[in-house]
Amino acid sequence: MSDLLSGWQPAPAGFKHVVSVSLGNSKRDAREEITLLGQPFVLERLGTDGDVGKAAELFRALDGRVNAFGLGGADLYVIADGRRYTFANVRKLVSNARITPVLDGSGLKNTLERNAISQLDPLLEWRTRRVLMVSAVDRFGMAEALAEHGADVVYGDLIFGLNLDRPIRNITTLRRVARLALPAITKLPQDWFYPTGDKQETSVEGKGTRYYAWADVIAGDTHYAKRYAPRDLRGKTILTQTITPADREWMRERGAARLITTTPRIGSRNFATNVLEAFFVALSGRQEALSEGEYLDYVRQVGFRPEITELGGG
Repeated sequence: MSDLLSGWQPAPAGFKHVVSVSLGNSKRDAREEITLLGQPFVLERLGTDGDVGKAAELFRALDGRVNAFGLGGADLYVIADGRRYTFANVRKLVSNARITPVLDGSGLKNTLERNAISQLDPLLEWRTRRVLMVSAVDRFGMAEALAEHGADVVYGDLIFGLNLDRPIRNITTLRRVARLALPAITKLPQDWFYPTGDKQETSVEGKGTRYYAWADVIAGDTHYAKRYAPRDLRGKTILTQTITPADREWMRERGAARLITTTPRIGSRNFATNVLEAFFVALSGRQEALSEGEYLDYVRQVGFRPEITELGGG
């Protein structure tokens, strides 16, 4: 892997540098320069097309050379019902980062996305909406907030993650499933139930397709939502996070009416929560994850709010 960083450039002097090392498709790579709260940043995403060895080597090669790492295409932790569960194989993957902190977005999901549901209530009136949340245990803050605001929700964790046609229809059951299943699931390779590499570019219809037809809103991870989506999404609202121009076109082609991302666009895309969590840690100057209150304080300071795009599908 001698050419692993061929063409890679460190951030200019005075900039802080965040690099997301992702198991996802390298076609989604991006590099943006922004200035927030007076501090210039380079935000960068490097995909490895599902190559775990390459991702581990990137953490080794860039350790100490950037201010914070994001981890994309995998979760290091899942925070569910106030408990944190660690994926053992992912912890091994990031172990090459000994100096630079690694953030997977779990802390920010539990705060920013929970807050976004409240901000969107005047527009969407959650009590009147049917919501398919394709995967909830990795976005428990959003899952709980939807329940608190009275949405009619199907949590699709068993349907899409384990290929069982068992919709979870209330937050109490989701909490129980999380407590029972996550200790075992976090011992398995994550690519068994999460699309990485080329799988992020293809859709497969199956047991869960009918729940897309039932829902007004499709919520959750972009890759999960796309992976199992039918061709007809006419009239649907998509609520997600990581979005590229190609994703927007994909949604338009399938007839989606509206796209909502939980944070605004930065340059040409909406970066994933792992990038933004790493950004906040780098901004703070700390070498570890922040508290929920600290993340929310930074979200307010920079003015991040959900971005709403009308796509025109009817």
